[in-house]
Amino acid sequence: MNEDRRVQPPRTADERATLTAMLQFQRDTLELKCAGLGTEQLKERAAPPSGLSLVGLVRHAAEVERGWFRNVINGESSSSPWTPAGSTEWADFDVDDLDEAAVAEAFTVWREECARARAVVDAADSLDVCGHAGGEAYSLRYVVAHMIEEYARHNGHADLLRERLDGRTGE
Repeated sequence: MNEDRRVQPPRTADERATLTAMLQFQRDTLELKCAGLGTEQLKERAAPPSGLSLVGLVRHAAEVERGWFRNVINGESSSSPWTPAGSTEWADFDVDDLDEAAVAEAFTVWREECARARAVVDAADSLDVCGHAGGEAYSLRYVVAHMIEEYARHNGHADLLRERLDGRTGE
């Protein structure tokens, strides 16, 4: 893997700084797990019958960033670039037919969604700001905490995928 350039979250900051730094650390961890791999390696499946792959995890991360921060907290109605027009289904994360450009696009979209999510958080008056989905209210605090959990869980998957690919696990 490439050099670990993740910034450790502060150990004595306030709630907002701690949570946002923890989330960024998890984002950076996913980036690290994918660093230095080629297209075919990023598309490699975990184990039959699982469809789990590193690029699939990146696409999923882009989806949850967009869904929670833009749609729920910011009240947008943005749709996935991977969901067919007019579909109400979640994006298809089948990566078998992805070429190098499509894999690169997945990382570009994910990074853009992360930047938009950071902007939504930065613009919020507090972690008490609420958005809505499915008739339920969700605070920004809940969303950031949920996203830390989401990344942490999937970074465990990414660690196993990376180990399978080249024996590297990292921290």
